[in-house]
Amino acid sequence: MTKNAKIEKRYDFVYLFDVQDGNPNGDPDAGNMPRVDPETGTGLVTDVSLKRKVRNFVQMTQYQAGYDIFIKERGVLNNLIDEAYEQDVVKENKGADKIEQARQFMCDKYYDVRTFGAVMSTGKNAGQVRGPVQLTFSRSMHPIITLEHSITRMAVASEKEIKVNEETGEENYTENRTMGRKYTVPYGLYRCHGFVSAHFAESTGFTQDDLEVFWQSLINMFDHDHSAARGQMNARGLYVFEHDNKLGNAPAHKLFDLVKVEVKDASKPIRAFSDYNVQVDANGLPDGVSLDRKI
Repeated sequence: MTKNAKIEKRYDFVYLFDVQDGNPNGDPDAGNMPRVDPETGTGLVTDVSLKRKVRNFVQMTQYQAGYDIFIKERGVLNNLIDEAYEQDVVKENKGADKIEQARQFMCDKYYDVRTFGAVMSTGKNAGQVRGPVQLTFSRSMHPIITLEHSITRMAVASEKEIKVNEETGEENYTENRTMGRKYTVPYGLYRCHGFVSAHFAESTGFTQDDLEVFWQSLINMFDHDHSAARGQMNARGLYVFEHDNKLGNAPAHKLFDLVKVEVKDASKPIRAFSDYNVQVDANGLPDGVSLDRKI
């Protein structure tokens, strides 16, 4: 395969990851508690959360031109779009051609733009990009339990918060603590479905090299995203269905059904990945579709 080869095939994939004693994706509208489907009790992780981790991994590991990140912490998006308008190839055009050249510059420079897409009309108009790689919300295989923990900090934020004994004038050590809350999921195995479109890849310039970087990001990103809040998160499975053409040979949902995740013993609490069986029906693959298990 030549370097920067075009994407000539459709890909669909199943991605499994788990969390132990952590919060995989807090909901700011619910006090940062883990996201939950209120009807079923299953846990949720947004596509945005996973894309953020992919962006962080690419920013950490890829240093060559064309792998900058558009949406990053403390980034000013309009300033980056303005840079596109400073290019000679953009200046020499007008109207729709000007927007298209600015759009192409953004795709060439920023990995996340040509991968996930972006809306770049918040200032000077660099158009909109529909990315070839799309992810669903991740959903836990079984209902999760959210635990709430009380935590203390052995310090105060300012001198005004120091409590003093009125009789002795001494600082009251035991009362100079700050109380807080922390939410965790004892264990949850989450399943995400994803899609790679060859047609949109051609539009954005997304290549086979870019796709390989994406696979490596899914495999390794949790190892570089540890925090006290997230506990222990691990990638547990990446099953890639490769079609032999751009349109594909079978509906994605039929391929996803070939990956079955079942609990071994439903009578006891699920607390580890070893409590599950993951089976793939390779015999059920349609003609023209191959399966590559990357984890």
